[in-house]
Amino acid sequence: MKAIFKDCSLSALIAGMIATVISFAGPLVLVFHAAESAKLSHAMLSSWVWAISIGSAVIGTLLTLRYRVPVVIAWSIPGSALPTLGLNQAIGAYLIANLIILLVGLSGAFDRIIAKLPGSIAAGMQAGILFSFGIDVFLSLPEQPALVMAMFLTYVAMRRVWPRYAVAAVLVVGCCVTALSGAFRADALVYDLAQPQWVTPEFSVAATLNLALPLVLVALTGQFMPGMAVLRSAGYQTPASPIISASAIGGALLAPFGCHGLNLAAVTASLCTGREAHENPNRRYIAALSGSAIYQVFGLFGATLVSVLAAFPEALIAALAGLALYGAISEALTRSLSEPWERDAGLFTFLVTASGVAFLGLSAAFWGLLFGLAVHLLQVSHMG
Repeated sequence: MKAIFKDCSLSALIAGMIATVISFAGPLVLVFHAAESAKLSHAMLSSWVWAISIGSAVIGTLLTLRYRVPVVIAWSIPGSALPTLGLNQAIGAYLIANLIILLVGLSGAFDRIIAKLPGSIAAGMQAGILFSFGIDVFLSLPEQPALVMAMFLTYVAMRRVWPRYAVAAVLVVGCCVTALSGAFRADALVYDLAQPQWVTPEFSVAATLNLALPLVLVALTGQFMPGMAVLRSAGYQTPASPIISASAIGGALLAPFGCHGLNLAAVTASLCTGREAHENPNRRYIAALSGSAIYQVFGLFGATLVSVLAAFPEALIAALAGLALYGAISEALTRSLSEPWERDAGLFTFLVTASGVAFLGLSAAFWGLLFGLAVHLLQVSHMG
């Protein structure tokens, strides 16, 4: 415990806070939309938010303390879309998916794949995943020009004089401009305390084929693979197997309360693994602990805090996310192109991933990885 207090820094605490805010401001909105489409009760929605938040917090905290590495756990974004199976069958599919993912984690196969991943490809994938967040800053400019420009200029100025606290200054300025302009929608606030709701799982072949197996594929290729790439790109050699296994166990235990899947974060993890969290990589794990602590609070007051975030202009959240990730984007792009013999592989990985192309139910991150590896193997064989 003394070591944790010694390693604490304001920049790491702020990085963890912003990572959590961005998680709730963006991906959690998809959960709300899915709940509305499935006509879930407000109590069930609160239970769902509680389950994914507490699961992310507990698993993330345990793994971070175990390895002293910023391991950020989050919920599966694609998995938040409920199919027309009924909630009980969906819960059964969640359990089966987590069991399969657990077996993959225990097998150690994922570690063998990650160990052979070239650094340029891992960095290119990270840059590609984060690219859309970077350009969203400027896409939101027409919506709130004064707000976005104030945040942007604050970021540029602070990067010059006090870079570690640039993102914190951006958040403060954004909130002040929002308050002064009257853009904060106080009427959107709701007050609610989550209460877990048990749902008895039902199992069927249809649910397994239509939901469980796609969830496994999406989790491994679209979540764990990019998440491990972010860790590797930041220089952390944490094994993948314990992360996958722990996430699967947590997801299975919380599935009856609505948790649709836990996995390694990629986008928000970049906020905790970069220099914005701390110059010393060995002290960045504090950012993950900070984020996990806030996850627990958000889990108890999920609907209330999401309504608070919804009361701010969307442009503020978009600008905050993009500006907070600029350092990570810059570092990832630099690493992806730094080695001449790996430059093409890193570039194509970045371009395909950034394109957002989805094909055969597989994410752009998977296709970026595939194209990057193909280019790498072709060039290595030619050199040989």
